[in-house]
Amino acid sequence: MVWLNGGTFQMGSEEGQPDEKPVHEVSVDGFWMDRYEVTNEQFEKFVKATGYLTIAERKPKQEDFPDAPPEALVPGSIVFTPPPGEVPLHNHMAWWRYVPGANWRHPEGPDTTIKGREKHPVVQVAWFDAMAYAKWAGKRLPTEAEWEFASRGGKDKLTYTWGNEKTPDGKWLANIWQGKFPNGNTLQDGFKLQSPVGSYSPNAYGLYDMAGNVWEWTSDW
Repeated sequence: MVWLNGGTFQMGSEEGQPDEKPVHEVSVDGFWMDRYEVTNEQFEKFVKATGYLTIAERKPKQEDFPDAPPEALVPGSIVFTPPPGEVPLHNHMAWWRYVPGANWRHPEGPDTTIKGREKHPVVQVAWFDAMAYAKWAGKRLPTEAEWEFASRGGKDKLTYTWGNEKTPDGKWLANIWQGKFPNGNTLQDGFKLQSPVGSYSPNAYGLYDMAGNVWEWTSDW
């Protein structure tokens, strides 16, 4: 883990999503942050030690989905599925599909596996699952403010932790979509989905994958 001394920074973005506005000053106390994203290998140790079942592995409750027919209430999760043609970018459901049997062991569905992806970040993990893992590991999830403070690496005024250009000198510095989203991934970085943790250089705080790869949970999302 990496100790961050804390401090004051400008949180948010005027160019991002509506809930990222307005930019405002926030202070955080010092805190510890994992150097890498949690891997499949680490999460598997947690599951073996506790017998924990993730949300995606449990049968959905009828009271949570009163309009769903009983036969549709099967364990699973949503999986990124590129649509065949162009779609409006505000319609997020155009590229997400509910797949029965998809979970952290089978990220894209029951016919897929994490074998060979032990060092990849764990996916198909709900907030409650992340909280349970953190508690077992003797840690906690960072707050949103702590996470953003950590991700910026002490560089408030830059668009990215490495600068203002997405690909300086034509180099990809994070595992992010290349091409026209959501159906034109050129795979210029060599990764169709997630990359092994630490595949790219860390930010100024020594933290890896603070841009790209997978989304991370915070305690107060």
